[in-house]
Amino acid sequence: MKCPICAKPTSAGQSPEFPFCSERCRLLDLGNWASGRYVVSESALEDLASFETLDERTRHKGGNGPGEE
Repeated sequence: MKCPICAKPTSAGQSPEFPFCSERCRLLDLGNWASGRYVVSESALEDLASFETLDERTRHKGGNGPGEE
């Protein structure tokens, strides 16, 4: 696997900062999120809202999931 910031090879067994190759790359990624450079897409947010609505309906009905009577 390659580091998402600098593209150097990295692996879970090699780097405690995985999936990044170093603390520097991990902090650069965190800074990108903090500055708003990265965002969650609107469609992903819509999918999450649909899931939460469905989950709320299920909880108000008392579950009735698989294996429940």
